[in-house]
Amino acid sequence: MSARPDSPCVARCSTALGDETCMGCGRSFIEVAQWVAMTDAQKEAVWQRLTAYWAARGEPPPWLARGRNESETLNWD
Repeated sequence: MSARPDSPCVARCSTALGDETCMGCGRSFIEVAQWVAMTDAQKEAVWQRLTAYWAARGEPPPWLARGRNESETLNWD
């Protein structure tokens, strides 16, 4: 399994635009807002939920595509 980044953020946050769930990473507004204050256990729970969230959508987690050509690896529509 590849190493995780410090945060699931992929710099496409839609919670700032009023979405309850970020269209970029899949975190809730509260998870985004409180990420830096979360304990390691809380963050792990979010990571696990996000992994399941993206798997259920049939898509790879977007943080795995960091550094790749986004137009080829991600569909932001």
